[in-house]
Amino acid sequence: MIRILVDSSSDYSQEEVQEKGLVFVPIRIELAGKEYLDGIDLERDRFFELLQETGEFPMTSQPSPQEFLDIFQEVKEAGDDLVCILLSSHLSGTCQSARLASQMMDYEDHIFIVDSRAATYNIKVMADYALELVHDGLSAAEIAERLEAFKSRVHVVAMIDTLEYLRRGGRIGKAAAVVGDLARIKPVIYVTPEGEIGLAGKALGKNKAINMILKWIGEHPLDESFPAYSIYSYGTENSEVFEERLSREGIRFDERLQIGATIGTHIGPGAFGFVYVEKEK
Repeated sequence: MIRILVDSSSDYSQEEVQEKGLVFVPIRIELAGKEYLDGIDLERDRFFELLQETGEFPMTSQPSPQEFLDIFQEVKEAGDDLVCILLSSHLSGTCQSARLASQMMDYEDHIFIVDSRAATYNIKVMADYALELVHDGLSAAEIAERLEAFKSRVHVVAMIDTLEYLRRGGRIGKAAAVVGDLARIKPVIYVTPEGEIGLAGKALGKNKAINMILKWIGEHPLDESFPAYSIYSYGTENSEVFEERLSREGIRFDERLQIGATIGTHIGPGAFGFVYVEKEK
């Protein structure tokens, strides 16, 4: 049997995890003096409310090698193969923990670790694709190989209200954050092919930010054979305006999905964007 593992940055609900038979590893979030397991005991709206109420910057911590080792041991005992699709190694040490655990046991030929070079619902798109490949009868090695080729086509582009959360998390420099926080300046970000946060540009107001996102999508055309998602962090007002523009431009999406705490830590409330697969070149 081939199983698919994701960490909580994939933003799957626990209902989906159970329904799809995924193996799920939570990332820990520390906020207001309390530790939470992302995707398990921290409701998404409540996370963003706490973020605003406390004014504190959350701390995230990757799963330990031992947590992965325990899972890998169970997989070995069952005689299964496992494909792990994990948060970008440029954003977290989760991949490193998994690789260390894999090296600690003599089952490496059955455990495949894919650095998604991505975050949030990009990972969901990749994992759902992997599940289709399992259904199609591919081996775990073949699935991992397909994912390595596929991941550069999965994009997220988004507007965030402020660069401050990215700065405090060490994802961008202070100078860029100061420029981004000027009145009405709205940063538009994306995840680079290397799995880092890239700045597509800074727009004067939300409408121009939407124009910038649409231009970015136009430069990386949508493959309609895969799902696409309108995503947001907290508050749907911006998403509703964005989705109206998507509809007017004839750009389809499957549903609106809320970003969870792991990625929410770095983007804050008020963010919205688009996750999709680019056409093959």
